[in-house]
Amino acid sequence: MTQPKIIKTQSDIPQTIDVTVFDEYGEPMTKQIACERALTVYLNWREIVTLMTLGARPDMLVLGYLRNQGLLHDVDALDSVIVDWETQSAAVVTNEQNDDIEETLSKKTVTSGCGQGTMFGNVMKKLDDLVLPTPQLKQSTLYGLLESLTHHNDTYKAAGAVHGCAVCKDTDILSFVEDIGRHNAVDTLTGEMWLQGQTGGDKIFYTTGRLTSEMVIKVAQMGIPVLLSRSGVTQMGFDLAKQLGITMIARAKGHRFQVFNGAENIDFDVKGSRDE
Repeated sequence: MTQPKIIKTQSDIPQTIDVTVFDEYGEPMTKQIACERALTVYLNWREIVTLMTLGARPDMLVLGYLRNQGLLHDVDALDSVIVDWETQSAAVVTNEQNDDIEETLSKKTVTSGCGQGTMFGNVMKKLDDLVLPTPQLKQSTLYGLLESLTHHNDTYKAAGAVHGCAVCKDTDILSFVEDIGRHNAVDTLTGEMWLQGQTGGDKIFYTTGRLTSEMVIKVAQMGIPVLLSRSGVTQMGFDLAKQLGITMIARAKGHRFQVFNGAENIDFDVKGSRDE
């Protein structure tokens, strides 16, 4: 697999900045807040969308976004990704023919993603023939994974105001990313997996955010059959998880979790205390 050229005008940008705030007694203190930046995405110099992002891994974010929107298919056709924070832009150049781009962009759905998510084209139709595996997940493995995840979320711990997502295998965190919106974080991980040629059948996807239809669709596109969240579930997200055969676990923290779909795939090998 030929890797595209990754060109960045600025290698490191801060994820948080220090500001002075005043408490309820009028006393000043220094606190960290999360950075938020506009990043306009171009595909072969055609403007596609402007994302609001933390900017942690912008190259993977734009690749994953375009991949999830059905605008990129052939990883070997990628030529370059150019990220320029001075112009707040990221351009993906590919040799892939995309003759139906205008038709795809004309079909836009605004989703419930943090801030405002957008999905182009008839995404669900592309999932009609998708068959996901149904791996068995031990309760004890789930507890071990949740413990591993407590050692991440650095930006959230410092400043709050961000979501974290991770691609996991058993109790191992293969990749973790934080961003302003959970949809950006999942797109970043999509781009990373796609570029590295990884498959999702043996993976677990974790998010700190709620499990909406958008999250379920994007995780299904990654081929990942298990979706785990510390937050809640929407009705459409729940319906899609059942339709696509995704094991959906929410309200997961410590030794507590709720299986909304796929309970038959869970081996309840540990009886957690209800007092925990």
